[in-house]
Amino acid sequence: MAGKNPNKNNKKQESEQPLDPSRRNLLKSAGIVGAAAVGSGAASNVIAQDSMRANSASSPITREALEVLTAEEAETLEAICDCLIPSDENGPGAYEARAVHYIDRSLASHNKGVRENYMVSLEAINNYSKQTRGEPFYRLIKDYQNSILSGVQTNKVPGCAPSGSGFFSMVRSHTIDGTFCDPYYGGNQNFVGWDMIRYPGIRLSASETDVAQGAALEPNHQSAYDHETYTKMASNMAMNRRGGNSNA
Repeated sequence: MAGKNPNKNNKKQESEQPLDPSRRNLLKSAGIVGAAAVGSGAASNVIAQDSMRANSASSPITREALEVLTAEEAETLEAICDCLIPSDENGPGAYEARAVHYIDRSLASHNKGVRENYMVSLEAINNYSKQTRGEPFYRLIKDYQNSILSGVQTNKVPGCAPSGSGFFSMVRSHTIDGTFCDPYYGGNQNFVGWDMIRYPGIRLSASETDVAQGAALEPNHQSAYDHETYTKMASNMAMNRRGGNSNA
């Protein structure tokens, strides 16, 4: 485990402060964040999700194809997302929601313009981590990870693009997207994000009783694309983009 020499490079470490512990509550108050439509790309890399969570028996052990990120980039990003929206006594967080899977898919489609920022910044964070703690970021204990992220947020970690604070703001926004989006887009696995904020799910109609129940309404755990109305709409849009017609 990293951190065997906590006195190494004290001057740099003293300027780093742990992330605000209230950030999870801040993110929970953000509500459901929609995600733009994503395209399908060729999967070329694979990340082993079980490598990160030996301490979480409830986490699914799966291997997922990556479209854009390298395996090391994905592990680093997964650790960052886990710091931003961690699992705790209140329930699962960004790791269980597969926020990284959403981000990877988005970098192959509607967020492809910031792919280079991710590549440069994740490398910079790992380099800084190795210089100050002797290990890549994803192998550090959580306190050290939070400390380095605080340095990124305050522009104290060199090499991030477009800047430390700019990258931090972007990855935080994308982590929220990946945790609370419709599962169709690759994140919010098993609807853990919606359950976290007590969102009961998409309904095409609601009775007076449903409205009265509010947040106490039993979640239906359905994607928008589980509804025939949305499925037909998406099919028609795809058909129109190809210049065809649909009678559905």
